[in-house]
Amino acid sequence: MTAFAFDDAGWTRDAVGIPSPHHDARPDGATIDLLVIHNISLPPGEFGGPGIPDLFLGRLDCDAHPYYERLRGLRVSAHFLIRRDGAVLQFVSCLDRAWHAGQSEWRGRTRCNDFSLGIELEGTDDMPFDERQYARLARLARGLLARYPIVDVAGHSDIAPGRKTDPGPCFDWARFRRDLA
Repeated sequence: MTAFAFDDAGWTRDAVGIPSPHHDARPDGATIDLLVIHNISLPPGEFGGPGIPDLFLGRLDCDAHPYYERLRGLRVSAHFLIRRDGAVLQFVSCLDRAWHAGQSEWRGRTRCNDFSLGIELEGTDDMPFDERQYARLARLARGLLARYPIVDVAGHSDIAPGRKTDPGPCFDWARFRRDLA
């Protein structure tokens, strides 16, 4: 399968573009050299609903589910979401800073949002990811690696150890690396 292609504005036609207000400019001189893999489901353990896009777009109805109360006022986003069925949504241009990493550090550098791209996989730490997600993740990552000077791929747990656990033990890193080859 061919890799995703990106335009000069940091968007791809290979994903459904849904611009999020939850982003800002990267610092001057920032180089995009880290790809961060996450997982998310809203409500936890449930898939396919509007919760994740609504959270990233700042329109989550926090009264719609008891879990959502803890998300009230949260302003987060990721560059991409890969749904269980393999559908890919893009919320933030690759050129902009999405708010996915939070307090983080990678190889001695803090504020990973400044120099990373974030991909959320719809899922949980304790459930295997879908074959379609791995296929799309490989295509997306190949496109990003071809377009940007990315030198590392890490999990959210790697850049925020003790605070985050995703993409979790069910994410098959060996398979992902084979798929990239």
